[in-house]
Amino acid sequence: MSKTSGDKSKPPPSSPVSRATLLSPFLLLAFIFSIVVFYFIDFSWYVSRVQDHEHSDTSQKISTPEKRRERLPFAIGEGNNGCDLFSGRWVRDYGRPLYEEWECPYLEPQTTCLEHGRPEKDYQYWRWQPDGCSIPSFNATLMLEGLRGKRTMFIGDSLNRGQFTSLICLLQRIIPPHAKSMQTFGSLTVFTAKEYNATIEFYWAPFLLESNADNPFKHRVSDRIIRNGSVDKHGEHWKGADILVFNSYIWWISGLRILLQGSFEDEVKEIADITREDGYHIAMKSLVKWINTNVDPQKSRVFFISMSPTHQRSYKWGGDQNGNCYNETTMIEDPTFFGAKKSLMQVITEELSKSTIPITFINITQLSSPRKDAHTSIYKKQWVPLTEKQLSDPQSYADCIHWCLPGLQDIWNELLFSKLFYP
Repeated sequence: MSKTSGDKSKPPPSSPVSRATLLSPFLLLAFIFSIVVFYFIDFSWYVSRVQDHEHSDTSQKISTPEKRRERLPFAIGEGNNGCDLFSGRWVRDYGRPLYEEWECPYLEPQTTCLEHGRPEKDYQYWRWQPDGCSIPSFNATLMLEGLRGKRTMFIGDSLNRGQFTSLICLLQRIIPPHAKSMQTFGSLTVFTAKEYNATIEFYWAPFLLESNADNPFKHRVSDRIIRNGSVDKHGEHWKGADILVFNSYIWWISGLRILLQGSFEDEVKEIADITREDGYHIAMKSLVKWINTNVDPQKSRVFFISMSPTHQRSYKWGGDQNGNCYNETTMIEDPTFFGAKKSLMQVITEELSKSTIPITFINITQLSSPRKDAHTSIYKKQWVPLTEKQLSDPQSYADCIHWCLPGLQDIWNELLFSKLFYP
């Protein structure tokens, strides 16, 4: 084909057909672009409507009572979705204890079992493992920061004093020597972390109510008497504390009477016998009344530590008929063994549940019941010189009530730490 004949086959550039043919691709692109823009605008509008709807739903959810519920004082995180921290098992842990006996200058000679000749320390190598969850690792720095500018007060008997001492030992190791101190003022002992402007205190009140055992240095009385409705006498010293940790049990398990009229100093007074359960009801009712009157739930937290179990009769867990905790280095295997008075546990749960102020119940009784291995037994300072007869029979003077430190009561404070910061 010649060049000339090829040129004649094309339309002239100025013809309408030529312009339409040249413009059609641009028209097509413009049409496609307009469709994209339309759908983009429409989709953006739809997304914005969906987002507005979701935001509306979220706002409605936040406004529900559950979402509006204010976080408890000191809480920094959520708990374990309803997991029961007090139901579980003991697990060997050779990363323990969390401090050494020789490291803590605040330990009392009633608790330093290794210093007083205990030949083994297996009782220190245990960790409590709840079923279905874990206890947060104890963090001394976090706790001291949480307690900055605050008063923490333990109130109760010598078992509570042991937990108070345990907490100090867990915390004091990261505080320089010049920045900590301990002082005692009658019934009140105060540990001060100076750089944190924080105090951890113990107040001696074995019955919580006024009693004839209130002298912290001379309270070994067999005829124990409580005064009816008298919690306010001690309660004056508890006011203003930011964290209150109560306990009261061991003094209730022997004979008891109640002062109905008059004072302990009066020559003429009315005293009557009372059952431990009735007396315990009176004490718990009085405590709840005091808490509801004097505690601000927006600023303060209240805890109650359940009964510390004893191991004074081996036959109760299937052991020797005449034995006790002396020379025991293993745990009780019977999971049903309960080393405290169940009737008093019922009183606690019944009365504390009536409080309008939240009271966090730290149930250490069941988890501590297997621990016949963890008592001070004979390995402690003896306040009264032992007789020849006692020395020939160590079992006769073994302390199966109190606990070696470091030891079991450190676990109690891990539970307290968990419930304080992760309720």
